[in-house]
Amino acid sequence: MSQLLMFRPPLPNADRLWAVIAWQGRRSRIANVHASHEAAEADCAWRSRQVHEYRHFLVSEQKAPLRYELRQIARAEIPKSWSPLPALGFLRGAGF
Repeated sequence: MSQLLMFRPPLPNADRLWAVIAWQGRRSRIANVHASHEAAEADCAWRSRQVHEYRHFLVSEQKAPLRYELRQIARAEIPKSWSPLPALGFLRGAGF
């Protein structure tokens, strides 16, 4: 029997981190966390491209598209049960 194991790399060992914040309407969620601004910027751009590429589908499904932004956060601001949000994970109800 095969088993699928989810691997989540550990968060960087720093007090201040860069977060990619996903917004859907007025609701927000931390989509991903990075140690460097450059890595967070690249992730934010990738996520924004994914949403842009699926915009026609999102409109047909009457889903409000996500928008992403960067914000510096403290490690303590990350919820204990947090896990990264897939770029289009909100289509399956993941997090929103």
